[in-house]
Amino acid sequence: MHGDHPTLEAVAAHAGVSRATVSRVVNGTAGVRPELRERVKASVAALGYVPNIAARNLVTRRTGAVAVVIAEPETRVFADPFFARQLRGISRTLAAHDTQLLLMLLEQRADYERIGRYLTGGHVDGTLMFSLHNDDPLPAIAAASGLPTVFGGRPGWSGAERQPDILYVDTDNRDGARQAVRHLLERGRKRIAVITGPLDQTSASDRLDGYLDALGAEAPDPGLHAHGDFTVEGGAQAMAWLLDRSPGPAARPDAVFAGNDLMATGALRTLRDRGLRVPDDVAVVGYDDLEPAATWSEPSLTTVRQDVERMGELMAGLLLQRLGRGGASEDDAPPAPVVTPARLVVRGSS
Repeated sequence: MHGDHPTLEAVAAHAGVSRATVSRVVNGTAGVRPELRERVKASVAALGYVPNIAARNLVTRRTGAVAVVIAEPETRVFADPFFARQLRGISRTLAAHDTQLLLMLLEQRADYERIGRYLTGGHVDGTLMFSLHNDDPLPAIAAASGLPTVFGGRPGWSGAERQPDILYVDTDNRDGARQAVRHLLERGRKRIAVITGPLDQTSASDRLDGYLDALGAEAPDPGLHAHGDFTVEGGAQAMAWLLDRSPGPAARPDAVFAGNDLMATGALRTLRDRGLRVPDDVAVVGYDDLEPAATWSEPSLTTVRQDVERMGELMAGLLLQRLGRGGASEDDAPPAPVVTPARLVVRGSS
């Protein structure tokens, strides 16, 4: 019966506001005073009003969904706790604003076309993109879709510096790396090697720059610089390469800064297999401070902590603000990029 389904008009009468005000609150539109918004929400709850989603979408041209695009294959995403933490922060924030998350991963080049078609097809209201590489087509795909977009990580693609309105969330990777290497220097380490992630990602290149800052160098010593891929196996192979380059103990690195905890864990494994003691023979520092890699390693890993879950929350919050769903008033400042601090956590490996 009609009485079983309260209408907008019924909510408006109950709250003592106009139908238009109720509509703006229900549709998540900005511009409603906080006290009126709370009064409408109370009336919605009291009457058990449920909006007609299909009708609302026709009016607002919104889907109530956001695409989260990670520029990595499934095997990498589900093996690295970094992505799980970031997705947890994103999901929690979107759910609090009645917005659905659609996860899209990249397995092969053909997936770019699929993602482009989906984003331009009116299926989602905005996008969150992270783990991009400098030559990645995704920023252009996002621009072509016309959808509000927030990126995870400092933009590094060509032309990004000419786009002042780009929204992104990152941690201060360069400063975090400086803290790590200065700690090793303060512990008396002289030959500090570095294992970098893919240098076409700004997180990896910024961490290499921080390493160089702390050493007062313009470029890394080729014998102390190994390339990894942000995986455990990549870190293990990079550490083996560093040791194989050393003709004897005097030339061997006495410390290693790895660009993430997974690579640091791989480095620990190689050092153990070669009969070297950590930190006595070689100290190791990672980056991320994510379980299980950091706290379950043996010895426990000195690392740089970044609040990955909080970064996911901030990404989602910026997008919701741009979509007018973040509960912001018209007087609030427009959304802007966010860089969160990094902090060294000293444990047994150094």
